[in-house]
Amino acid sequence: MTYNDVWSTPERNDLRKLVADFTTREIAPFMDQWELDGAVPRSLHEKAGEIGLLELAFPESVGGAGDYIDMMILVEELIGNDGSAGLCGALLTHSIATPHIAAAGDADQIDKYVRPTLAGRKIGSLAITEPGTGSDVANITTKAVLDGDHYVVNGAKTYITSGTRADYVTTVVRTGGPGHKGLSLLVVDTDTPGFSVTSKLHKMGCLCSDTAELAYDDVRVPVANLVGAEGTAFGQLMTRLDGERLQLAVQAYATAQRAYDLTIPWARERTTFGEPLAHRQVIRHKLAEMARQTTAARTFVRDVVARYVDGQKVSREVAMAKNTAVYASDYVVNEAVQIFGGMGYIRENEVERLYRDARILGIGGGSNEIMNEIIAKTLGLD
Repeated sequence: MTYNDVWSTPERNDLRKLVADFTTREIAPFMDQWELDGAVPRSLHEKAGEIGLLELAFPESVGGAGDYIDMMILVEELIGNDGSAGLCGALLTHSIATPHIAAAGDADQIDKYVRPTLAGRKIGSLAITEPGTGSDVANITTKAVLDGDHYVVNGAKTYITSGTRADYVTTVVRTGGPGHKGLSLLVVDTDTPGFSVTSKLHKMGCLCSDTAELAYDDVRVPVANLVGAEGTAFGQLMTRLDGERLQLAVQAYATAQRAYDLTIPWARERTTFGEPLAHRQVIRHKLAEMARQTTAARTFVRDVVARYVDGQKVSREVAMAKNTAVYASDYVVNEAVQIFGGMGYIRENEVERLYRDARILGIGGGSNEIMNEIIAKTLGLD
């Protein structure tokens, strides 16, 4: 069995059908309204939790099931059935907020945060980025000062996915000296005095995924909410980055595939000057290139995901795979809008949403430029 064969076992084909049916029934009819609302409802998490979709890629010991390939199949089918990258960001925010607690948290933290989140009863966020720091995680300034059996947290975070809806925020704070060795992870309950959402950010795309600026003003957080030991946040984050980047890579090729799938019937049916668009060589060649880039990206990313699940060290390949998928997505959604013409620019058209949502994929989880630097460091140039 090849690494790509493991994506189509009978069990995973059943999972595909489950997710496709769920998306068609519980998501697709409401996407336009959620885009207008700027968020998905809490009830969507509850429904997804009831059928086990939020458990994927978490160990059974904390209430999870399946592995990272199963999670990626979930992403493929959500986007492939009229969801979007934004929908994935909103519904699957637990996949970045909760793994650190599941891996390094104690039994009480797992019972309080992880299990109810995987069941759809709680929503979590991950807060790393600050107004003055993007990819430069080691220079985070949000401070947590020990005061008895609590930390007193002061600072601000920005671009926080699901920040306006979260019940808790897994927050990177500085408990020690400068640099990455001074960083720790604290779980902050959002009903704690001093914690506030200072702004709901209005974005270009991913409109159904709420994004917030957060303020911590003398927020008293119990020492019991420290995830792992002090000074270990950077290491914890780094161990999860490859997985986050692979999820974004899957979102990218799934977005490309959905845009392509919508464009093919349009090209067949849309007639100009007495002929279908699909009969014109320039359009046929565009579609051929869209198919080539999408297929190449999917094949590469799936292979790297399977190797990642197998425990191989694939950080360089992850960076390559993410950029390959992002570049394919950028090309395909742009050509899809072009082939749809004016209709592709209309808000009610799904292709328009795919175009907007795709733009963040080359920024989130490490920009295209960061990915290229990761690759460059392996080339023996220095």
